Amino acid sequence: MSAKPPVFATLGCRLNSYETEAMKDLAARAEVENAVVVNTCAVTGEAVRKARQEIRRLRRAHPDAKLIVTGCAAQTEPDTFANMAEVDLVVGNTEKMQPDTWADLSPNFIGETERVQVDDIMSVTQTAGHLIDGFGTRSRAYVQVQNGCDHRCTFCIIPYGRGNSRSVPAGVVVEQIKRLVDTGYNEVVLTGVDLTSWGADLPATPRLGDLVMRILKLVPDLSRLRISSIDSIEVDEALLEAIATQPRLMPHLHLSLQAGDNMILKRMKRRHNREEAIAFTEQALRLRPDMTFGADIIAGFPTETDAMFENSLKLVEDCQLTWLHVFPYSPRAGTPAARIPPVNGNIIKARAAALRKAGQAQVAKHLAAQIGQTHNVLMENPRMGRTEQFAEVIFDTEQPEGHIIRALITGHEGNQLTARPT
Repeated sequence: MSAKPPVFATLGCRLNSYETEAMKDLAARAEVENAVVVNTCAVTGEAVRKARQEIRRLRRAHPDAKLIVTGCAAQTEPDTFANMAEVDLVVGNTEKMQPDTWADLSPNFIGETERVQVDDIMSVTQTAGHLIDGFGTRSRAYVQVQNGCDHRCTFCIIPYGRGNSRSVPAGVVVEQIKRLVDTGYNEVVLTGVDLTSWGADLPATPRLGDLVMRILKLVPDLSRLRISSIDSIEVDEALLEAIATQPRLMPHLHLSLQAGDNMILKRMKRRHNREEAIAFTEQALRLRPDMTFGADIIAGFPTETDAMFENSLKLVEDCQLTWLHVFPYSPRAGTPAARIPPVNGNIIKARAAALRKAGQAQVAKHLAAQIGQTHNVLMENPRMGRTEQFAEVIFDTEQPEGHIIRALITGHEGNQLTARPT
């Protein structure tokens, strides 16, 4: 059997995408060969089902490779994957980021290595940001600044896959971003499980806004900085100042809202209410009028009545949301919400469809408002890039990938803007 480089498959969040890039680096340094690595997600029961499906597909495609499963689903239910005939090794979320794990994976590692390598994630107290020099795409890079979560929302299994909240020190984050900018990246996205909790475990307990301001000051050649999903109730004064005064911080925030009804939010054990969510978006728009918002919203959480759902539906306009991630509720074993009497499945589907329709209307409204405006577009491939607000833009002529192009918006087709360079 000839040596082949390892194949990686990533499911789930941007943090998983970052960690896959780190694992590629670790595997290359350890000269791992003839392996398939599946980085799983555990956010819903459906995510675990898709992971199993992907494992079976990859086994068929690579029958002679050693198949390694890692990620949140491997952490929360290692036996599920260890019991699959297709799987050779199960590796936990902490172990997957350790050089020793990959160094042990010699070309003939199976039989020499314990088949399940998953330790207690709750015992982990530090997160060391792995320094990498590049990503598969040359447009934007994701940098892990935080991991884990101290909160216990009733629908969420992720704290048991990621452990308690821990932060990457600011100096390590700045060094990583400098490395990426030096290799040509124009945009960096800060990622984490509970991003707005960054700094709570560090000396002097800095806040996310402090990190953002420090990055923008110490990496002046970074053209664009994004922050991924945040908890609006935890936004600090320094982050508000950055929103108001730092044009290199992109005017796009993805909010972890989950619902728009106060009783459902209480039953979810969320820390904000409807009024606070609306107040935050209004404040952000006053500080940065070109700000756009995305949001996660769950349709059909247990006990959700029609009236409660209407409050979530109205939140789309009340918070001026544009980019929705709609999740039809599905019970996740091991969470408190899974023990609450569920909403009928057909009702959940209908509510999710209504939310998506409302979100689509908001997207159309946003795109129409951009016609005739000029945007700086970061090219993701020769014909498509994204505006500062994260809208996709297509061009008739090829543009240099990874570059920022000044473009006039000429129209929109479906969910994409059309443009020509200026």
